[in-house]
Amino acid sequence: MKIRIGYELIFDCPQPTPMILALKVHASRAADLVVPDLMATDPPTPSSNYFDSYGNQCTRILAPQGTLRLSTDAIIHDSGLADPVNPAAKQTPVEQLPDEALLFLLGSRYCETDPLLDTAWQLCRQNANGWSRVQAICDYVHNHIEFGYHHASNTRTAWEVLQERKGVCRDYAHLAITLCRCMNIPARYCTGYLGDIGIPPPYGVMDFAAWFEAYLDGQWYIFDPRNNMPRIGRILIARGRDAADVAISTAFGPSNLKCFKVHTDEVLERCPIAASR
Repeated sequence: MKIRIGYELIFDCPQPTPMILALKVHASRAADLVVPDLMATDPPTPSSNYFDSYGNQCTRILAPQGTLRLSTDAIIHDSGLADPVNPAAKQTPVEQLPDEALLFLLGSRYCETDPLLDTAWQLCRQNANGWSRVQAICDYVHNHIEFGYHHASNTRTAWEVLQERKGVCRDYAHLAITLCRCMNIPARYCTGYLGDIGIPPPYGVMDFAAWFEAYLDGQWYIFDPRNNMPRIGRILIARGRDAADVAISTAFGPSNLKCFKVHTDEVLERCPIAASR
């Protein structure tokens, strides 16, 4: 399967403004790109790329004064398979976790574990550990929160999500991540493309999506409390402790996002027409 992905962002900056952008497909999927996700800038703007401490591909620019348009239009090869499911996956004891997983047990800016410890144990103590415990957390979060783009807030934490019972996909992920960490399950925040492939209409407005990965039985598994079902065509851009680590744009000065569009669609292959005799 091939999937067409891309975005269009238009910023208005009253003065030259340094920016960090996390918009490139993650290095783990870069080899799948059929048409690369090169970032076009209008007006032409110099840029440089680097890998951050989480292995995400980031871009540095100095946005010029005035309007700046950023865009890409790429094609990526995908297996066409839904997210893997492994109900037999067990929870790894903390003392056996690899060093690199320990960071994802700790509280972070949007995932404050301390105020949610008691809630997590009350909710999950009856569930067997491992996959079933993480899935129980996803079920709870999925049923607890009212989804709506008008509920979006860039400052809402997991504790506030629990209290307000509303949010967008990042809020679902933050609450589920926090509950997992409270139960000694490493969990990390993910963002990327996720279209409606395999899902019946009606379709909503396309956006970047948020989900998380939990470390079970020696590997990381995808969980998506917003949709709460395996999905097709999930394309990772970045991972981190929470949304603060994977912001699509970070401006070091005044800027106004005037336009934000995302597309991700299956590329339908044309069947060859047999030559007539």
